[in-house]
Amino acid sequence: MTYRQTYKVTDNTLVITLPFAFRDKQVVVTIDDMGVERNDKLSLMKQASLDPLYLADMNEVNEDFKKAD
Repeated sequence: MTYRQTYKVTDNTLVITLPFAFRDKQVVVTIDDMGVERNDKLSLMKQASLDPLYLADMNEVNEDFKKAD
């Protein structure tokens, strides 16, 4: 099972409450310094997923390649 969540670290402390399914399990924690640039890109991608023009373009591309599947 994979559980992925992004957290903001303050004062060099991070407390993670895991879902019940992880109880009594061994887990691996990897710390990835995402940096401001990556966070900005993710924010823009979230905005694009709601943009009507972007969604219309994606629907058009999907229709163009519909028969390729």
